[in-house]
Amino acid sequence: MANILIVDDDKAFSTVLSTMVQRMEHEVSIAFTLQDGLKTLSAGVFDVVFLDVRLPDGSGLDILPTIRETSSAPEVIIVTGLGDPDGAELAIKSGAWDYLEKPSSIKQMTLPLVRALQYREEKNRKPLFVLNREGIVGNSPRMKACLELLAQASCSDANVLITGETGTGKELFALALHQNSPRTDQNFVVVDCTALPETLVESMLFGHVKGAFTSADKAQEGLIKQADGGTLFLDEVGELPLSVQKTFLRVLQEHRFRPIGSRQEVESRFRLVAATNRDLDQMVENGQFRRDLLFRIRAITIELPPLRERLKDIKDLVLYHMKELCERYGVGMKGFSPEFFDVLAAYDWPGNVRELVNVLERTLTIARHEPTLFPNYLPTDFRIRMARASMCSRVVPEQNRQAETLAASSTALPSLSVARDCAVAATEKQYLHDLMLSTRGDIKEACRISGLSRARLYALLKRYEVSR
Repeated sequence: MANILIVDDDKAFSTVLSTMVQRMEHEVSIAFTLQDGLKTLSAGVFDVVFLDVRLPDGSGLDILPTIRETSSAPEVIIVTGLGDPDGAELAIKSGAWDYLEKPSSIKQMTLPLVRALQYREEKNRKPLFVLNREGIVGNSPRMKACLELLAQASCSDANVLITGETGTGKELFALALHQNSPRTDQNFVVVDCTALPETLVESMLFGHVKGAFTSADKAQEGLIKQADGGTLFLDEVGELPLSVQKTFLRVLQEHRFRPIGSRQEVESRFRLVAATNRDLDQMVENGQFRRDLLFRIRAITIELPPLRERLKDIKDLVLYHMKELCERYGVGMKGFSPEFFDVLAAYDWPGNVRELVNVLERTLTIARHEPTLFPNYLPTDFRIRMARASMCSRVVPEQNRQAETLAASSTALPSLSVARDCAVAATEKQYLHDLMLSTRGDIKEACRISGLSRARLYALLKRYEVSR
């Protein structure tokens, strides 16, 4: 017998769903608001939550991560009367088990519940896999989902594509894949596709024999051969020249290739892990990346979340990296004021974890001999950005607030730089508002027009409180 929670303000639908659950001999509770749903969750242990999207006190999608973070970590089935493909995508990325549209038949609602409970039972029986996650810090729902995929991928030989913004830790995940696989004792070969000279890329990948070209005064083994038996990591694979993509596709299929100038093929039984911060599907549409190669490299995809979408990991990240920095600089571990973490969590971190580590290192340089870190020890330019963002956030909630604030009185005028930032914020908000109107809330079309990634667009919509 399982415990099921229904969070839906449609009383008729909740009654039907509750009756279905009871006929399956499970316990059921009902909440009609997000607030009541969270209270019920905190007071009990639940296996599955049926969650509506549009509720009187907010969107169910907003609390989905919170539900997944509760002690029982229930599976979540989204049920909504709003057909929204982008909402469905966001729900699945946030850890939802399934996404159902109203009205759904009893059979359509029963099957996801049965499968979710079956999955939950099998997961609890599954032997514990101790994952070596050195350097990978965080236990937010998004990171847990990525780590679960990492564990699954480590036990296979399938090609893996790791996506995410710059600084999210793609190379760390690639290395962890290698270290947790049976290939851990073999080579982990990194190929930075952004640093491959187009004239030498084939020689570097495939190698060459002596005399193959003018400067080839000796034979050279290529990077693909060096990865034989181990892992070949193609970092920023979207930068791989089109001229090489067709040849590399054959290498992936056959695991055989011919070094430049050689008459004989050589074999390399490598496992491929690739990473990119670019939208490869869009590159395929633009003719910049081969569709067949994309299909081949992403048998498994791990999408790493930006730091702004897992701010609850900030404290763990700070403690981990500050410990490493203190050891490197030969100073004792620092203490932290609560406000120090609050300030860091209020920033949106466009440079992600890499930017955070940089800020921490500069902070340690400033407060090297101080026992406790306070916000005023953070780098000056970082504190200025935070102050400007804070002032602008108080200005942008209302569409014309900037003009009202600046026109109020001469004594209320901010500095020119703050006024400039606020004007930019107002322009961004107006642009997003117009963008949503012109595309009728179509996120894919909005990304195409604006040139923003889907994750960045969602973040800006949330920041400026612009409704789709």
